[in-house]
Amino acid sequence: MNGKWVFLMAAALGCTGCVIERAGPMEHSSKAIDRDNAKLVRVNFNMGAGELRVQEGTDKLADANFTYNSPWKPEMEYSDSAGYGRLTIEEPDREHGFRAGKHENEWDIRMNREVPLEIATHMGAGEAHLNLGGLNLRSVEVEMGAGQLDLDLRGKPENSYDVRIRGGAGEATLRLPSSVGVEASVRGGIGEIEASGLRGDKRRYYNDAYGNSKVNVHVDVEGGVGSIKLIAE
Repeated sequence: MNGKWVFLMAAALGCTGCVIERAGPMEHSSKAIDRDNAKLVRVNFNMGAGELRVQEGTDKLADANFTYNSPWKPEMEYSDSAGYGRLTIEEPDREHGFRAGKHENEWDIRMNREVPLEIATHMGAGEAHLNLGGLNLRSVEVEMGAGQLDLDLRGKPENSYDVRIRGGAGEATLRLPSSVGVEASVRGGIGEIEASGLRGDKRRYYNDAYGNSKVNVHVDVEGGVGSIKLIAE
């Protein structure tokens, strides 16, 4: 038996029970979550692969538009307990399998700028464009397997908050506010690092306002990010 057939048989046996996800016609869906009296909302974006865009721009808590051609429609759920809200936007659980055809998955999310938010983003691969500087942030977390991250935090925050970035994004660009103190620590398997508007070395960067500002943004980047740009403006 030659090597080709051994490989095919192994793949077939290894995928017993797997699901073949076939790309179909493009579909569109939308959903909004009304704002309630929650004092703090934890937001989780869980995307396997695709393009995620998040920005301000709704009177509701969240307003989402989805464009996709897989058989799995994105899900959006919200709960509130004792003034603490939890919003989750994700692809439904499914069995691992093969993807057939060209799959497209685009999420366009608009968030309320007044509600205090803890935002956590988990992506396997793709592009994340997170324009969060106009939101009322309490924390930001990003975990990416591979792809491109554009995180824009420019604005005038009234509260200090922490930013954590983990994973293997091929390229990450962080745009940071200049009106408050900023400190960024970078460690792990980081490739090329560019810093504009910040002082420091390859491990720690900070702006002129850091140490003198009552409001500070602390950024912690760790893991296999291929290259990173830190821009304070």
